[in-house]
Amino acid sequence: MDELDIVIPTIRNLDFLEMWRPFFQPYHLIIVQDGDPKKTIRVPEGFDYELYNRDDINRILGPKASCISFKDSACRCFGYMVSKKKYIYTIDDDCFVAKDPSGKDINALEQHIKNLLSPSTPFFFNTLYDPYRDGADFVRGYPFSLREGAPTAVSHGLWLNIPDYDAPTQLVKPLERNTRYVDAVLTIPKGTLFPMCGMNLAFDRELIGPAMYFGLMGDGQPIGRYDDMWAGWCTKVITDHLGLGVKTGLPYIWHSKASNPFVNLKKEYNGIFWQEELIPFFQSVALPKEATTVQKCYLELAKQVRAKLGKVDGYFNKLADSMVTWIEAWDELNPPNGAVATTNGTAKSK
Repeated sequence: MDELDIVIPTIRNLDFLEMWRPFFQPYHLIIVQDGDPKKTIRVPEGFDYELYNRDDINRILGPKASCISFKDSACRCFGYMVSKKKYIYTIDDDCFVAKDPSGKDINALEQHIKNLLSPSTPFFFNTLYDPYRDGADFVRGYPFSLREGAPTAVSHGLWLNIPDYDAPTQLVKPLERNTRYVDAVLTIPKGTLFPMCGMNLAFDRELIGPAMYFGLMGDGQPIGRYDDMWAGWCTKVITDHLGLGVKTGLPYIWHSKASNPFVNLKKEYNGIFWQEELIPFFQSVALPKEATTVQKCYLELAKQVRAKLGKVDGYFNKLADSMVTWIEAWDELNPPNGAVATTNGTAKSK
């Protein structure tokens, strides 16, 4: 499948790719180097990749580079923007190949592709979960008019070993590990938000790419570790509006390393308070009928973020500006068919 790029944000050598070699080697990698651009990141031999550091991002986007976070894994969304493929899979560099209950290595990419290529069921819940999987179907009482489903825009995978907890939960459950393998894929119903995690995530770039902005986080910002969740809330509101689906469940990866809960608390504490305002905001967002593309939806969302969340904190005015800048940069690098992209250069390729 030559229609997928793998996007990896990192600050370190990518030795973890050795474990993924059987699954990742056929694909093109887009590596987004965070932190000091002078540092050399080592990539194992035999992988086809492009590597972008902060200097590359500044050169390619010019003043619009301000919308890409620094010193935060949110920088990964630059990779979504420069990709030219239909599908994106993004993974963190502390995630390894997991094993299913039979002891077999899990091909996470294969399952994500299956999820994306089969429809979702956002309008009516199927109690046998994904009716399109082998051995399942629509149960009695499922409306025949809804059995074609909706196109799947997002496949959200899970993790064994270290759970994706917030800092307060990490602090009270420091030794907790996820050992439960649940063999299920569910469509998240229309009108239901979810906390999206960016460390094992695939999406259809053509269907939803411009909504996958991971916000302004990290260096110089009052919040961190909400990048993927922000993208998830925006994406879910837009997929609901456009009649697209989001799946969660399989595949699992093995999350190897717990981050420091005290460092995480410093990054998250504003978000923990603000979240109580953010969730009602996203639950009540209404997008107009004229918003028929992801870009139009996203710009409307930016307008509402400024109008309603700007009162919560001035940060959200800055974030709304960045949301607009992100769409402008996306459209410059991904012009409609027939137009010519106006970039300032390309990345170092290997």
